[in-house]
Amino acid sequence: AARFYGLAAEQGLAATQFNLAMFCENGRGVPQDDAKAARFYRLAAEQSYAKAQNNLAMLCEHGRGMPQDLGEAARYYHLAAEQEFAR
Repeated sequence: AARFYGLAAEQGLAATQFNLAMFCENGRGVPQDDAKAARFYRLAAEQSYAKAQNNLAMLCEHGRGMPQDLGEAARYYHLAAEQEFAR
């Protein structure tokens, strides 16, 4: 399944990019890789996908898969909140 999500994610489908990021973050069907998760969350977040914005914010906040960046975390949390995303 992860392989097919990868193919679809490369086509720019935000929901699929989010799902692949979840696979990468949690090591489901692929090796666990926070950097890849962040990459796919960012692709989906840039398409205003609120769940991806929230999850990317968490990675930024905790420095998982990237250097910690609290300003970037706040920005993505804010973007998700603007869409009334609550976790």
